[in-house]
Amino acid sequence: MITLRTFAEVRAAVSGSVALVPTMGFLHEGHLSLISAAADVADTTVVSLFVNPTQFGDDVDLDAYPRNEERDAALSQSVGADILFAPSAEEVYPEGKRVTVHVGGVGDAMEGRFRHGHFEGVATVVAKLFAGIEPDHAFFGKKDAQQLAVVRTMRSGLRFAVRIHGMPTVRERDGLALSSRNTRLTPADRQDAISLSRALFAAADAIESGMEDASRIRATARSVIEDMPGVELEYVEVADAHSAAPVETIVGDSFVAIAARVGGVRLIDNVVVEAETMTVDRGIMLNHQSILYEEARSV
Repeated sequence: MITLRTFAEVRAAVSGSVALVPTMGFLHEGHLSLISAAADVADTTVVSLFVNPTQFGDDVDLDAYPRNEERDAALSQSVGADILFAPSAEEVYPEGKRVTVHVGGVGDAMEGRFRHGHFEGVATVVAKLFAGIEPDHAFFGKKDAQQLAVVRTMRSGLRFAVRIHGMPTVRERDGLALSSRNTRLTPADRQDAISLSRALFAAADAIESGMEDASRIRATARSVIEDMPGVELEYVEVADAHSAAPVETIVGDSFVAIAARVGGVRLIDNVVVEAETMTVDRGIMLNHQSILYEEARSV
């Protein structure tokens, strides 16, 4: 595997079909599952490593984001990546922040209400990666279901010739969705945080038992966490998988999303509903401790 710094270098180095896995680094098993899947479908797999400043609303969060390029390069190579693309901010934003991509509607609810400008930053940097690398495939995790809807809408609207693959959420042994933020939870906070996935799994059980009314699904999820004093709930929502618009009844592919602050750490999670079969993708559970904790101690 090689590490490259410019779009021109990447375009010169790729051959055959190209798969892209966009990341901000500090990789965990969720990222590795995307890279492995990408390597299975393409001749050249590119992993981008870029902590995108335009999707952070707080410079403190941006500065605190963990970075370890050497570690991420080794992990990427171990699951089949051919190129690690680690550009500078100047390479990605040569014009500064004057050129942006706004995806109207899809990013307005849920995360859009609490993280103003976040999805504009996501759409902009992903559009730049698509334009600069010209991949045939791009892989994203379903853990960020609204983000996936934003990316798919942006791809369609800007006519990028890339196939978007949404891959299952990877969870820790206790059900908590993998995120670098998990390393910031105290043991007590972690016990509270597990209630998010338990709430979603309760909603999933209700859906698979025939519940379609969104208000009842939301109430089912809320009932799991309403007595958790350590959880500051921001929202529980049932939304259309394609438009990310809240729905009142499940009539098409959907997702149930949750966001909360636990011990000052903001966490998001969701489960994805396939309407035709009324089955719910709860994700994939690890049977071991995540590599996040091994590396967090050394960063």
